[in-house]
Amino acid sequence: MDRPARVRILDAAHELMLTVGLARATTKEIAKAAGCSEAALYKYFASKEELFIRVLGERLPRLTPLLSSLAAEPGRGTLEGNLTEIARQAALFYEQSFPIAASLYAETQLKRRHDEAMRDLGVGPHVPIEQLAAYLRAEQGVGRIRQDTDAFAAASLLMGACAQRAFAYDAAGERPEADDFAVRLTRTLLAGIAGTETTDAGITGTGPAG
Repeated sequence: MDRPARVRILDAAHELMLTVGLARATTKEIAKAAGCSEAALYKYFASKEELFIRVLGERLPRLTPLLSSLAAEPGRGTLEGNLTEIARQAALFYEQSFPIAASLYAETQLKRRHDEAMRDLGVGPHVPIEQLAAYLRAEQGVGRIRQDTDAFAAASLLMGACAQRAFAYDAAGERPEADDFAVRLTRTLLAGIAGTETTDAGITGTGPAG
């Protein structure tokens, strides 16, 4: 069965944004690659800016569902396992989104349009930090994270490190492997924020909550 038009458009947009860059991936070229008309594209997406945001949200590792589910059930799984999976997904997300988003910073007007679109849709690079901070505060409530932990600062450290991995190693040709990076990052962070319940029980779990 043929893929639905919306799926074809997202796939084509993702591929073009990766290969020719966001600025040069016009709606006309995206529609052509998807095998549809521009009019059909605009049936599903109000603008190229919205299409870019949907590509980030639907074609790259998805942080929001993971963070939301964990924040809703603090105490589930091991803290180390949960944070390791968050770090792994974040590392992969930034790695895959960096080549697409980098061109935004080369054109002021392009970035302004995308910033406006993200605000209108309630999304943006700050959202995963805030969601992770909310999860950490939920874990504080059940004693698995120290009460004096600055949840926002801890979330910024983890997400910032994952983003920096994508940026710092872009020209190096080889990044630290995502799984190992996530484990090391999580264990280092937990050394400073783990609460007494986590410490007493040990923080040896390495898998995500199941």
